[in-house]
Amino acid sequence: MTCISQTYLPKESDMPGADSLLFTPLQIRGVTSRNRVMVSPMCQYAAQGGLANDYHLVHLGRFALGGAGIVIAEATAVEECGRISNGDLGLWSDEQIAPLKRVANFLRAQDAVPGIQLGHAGRKAATQAPWHGNGSLGEADRLRGDAPWPVIGPSPIAAGEGWQVPSEMAPEIIQRVVDSWGNAARRAHEAGFDVIDLHGAHGYLLHTFLSPISNQRTDEYGGSLENRMRFPLAVVDAIRRNWPAEKALFYRLSVLDGIDGGWTIEDSEVFCRALLERGVDVIDCSSGGAIADRTRDTRIRRGFGFHVPYSARIRKATGGLVATVGLVVEPEQAEAILRAGEADIIAVGREFQYNANWAVQAEVKLGRQGFDHWHKESGWWLDKRASVLRKLQDAGETPLDRYRPRAIGSEAE
Repeated sequence: MTCISQTYLPKESDMPGADSLLFTPLQIRGVTSRNRVMVSPMCQYAAQGGLANDYHLVHLGRFALGGAGIVIAEATAVEECGRISNGDLGLWSDEQIAPLKRVANFLRAQDAVPGIQLGHAGRKAATQAPWHGNGSLGEADRLRGDAPWPVIGPSPIAAGEGWQVPSEMAPEIIQRVVDSWGNAARRAHEAGFDVIDLHGAHGYLLHTFLSPISNQRTDEYGGSLENRMRFPLAVVDAIRRNWPAEKALFYRLSVLDGIDGGWTIEDSEVFCRALLERGVDVIDCSSGGAIADRTRDTRIRRGFGFHVPYSARIRKATGGLVATVGLVVEPEQAEAILRAGEADIIAVGREFQYNANWAVQAEVKLGRQGFDHWHKESGWWLDKRASVLRKLQDAGETPLDRYRPRAIGSEAE
């Protein structure tokens, strides 16, 4: 199995000038992103009955206001049994379209491309929210109203100790789930999204069919690489049948398991070529998660930009567009990755949670002057703020120097 060093930091020679690749528009089919910054899908565990609410509107909307080119809504279940947690979004019902349409419409109105990740958690469904342990739901969870449900997978193999053993999916169940993905894609279109990010990573259902660790079937869906690819490729075909040709389809992939006997980067090269032939537009490169214990994927060394070697290799092997994700925290780092030809899109997650204005602030760091690129309702005020700060700077002072507390009624300055 291939082992690649994972810590990526830009050299000083990689630093950009005023013309930034990160803020160059990107067109994919009929979809144009104003820049190469994508907000990675991040589970929020805030839905009830799979329905989006005001929290999701504000959570995702702030990233569009903050300048991101593409904003991807969190993992959204195509079946109720495919939720990661009881708090997941869903698109298994037409009832769930309207609340998500409200989100998509707002993102587009702020000049961001609205996207949604469609997934099925498979044997990792019925999971606790992280603040409750991030393990398999059990009796204690049931008692506080967070009840588990039966899970499914390619083979009756649990994700780890203490996790549910999934029911092995019979061919008719496989077909049902394929159809569910197609129906969810139709609903995503009706909700107004322009990008689907198909979740095929991190030990969820599509990934478990690919990995020999979790797929030990002996029928046409197991054994050879060709057979293990059969179900994920059928899902891609179902989505493309229900997703307009002018809209973009991404595939989030664990490029390798990082475990002996697991999915390899060489397998990913073969699989990604097949994905691109079937109408996938972007390979969204991640890694690991084949089993619940992430400490055992020892070949994946996590550090800043640790998926960049994977996205670079997939891009070179396939000639397709790739996104990279994973501790990309500084604009200069993102710019360097693009200039080196190691990705086409930079997916940022936790940094946007920390700073929802990461994208517009990145433009400033990469040479953009003024605040005309900010949302005008904010930019107007920030221009005023900047003029005051410039006057202080010209006078050799700071805001603290001008702070002179006085009692009410004291003589004016």
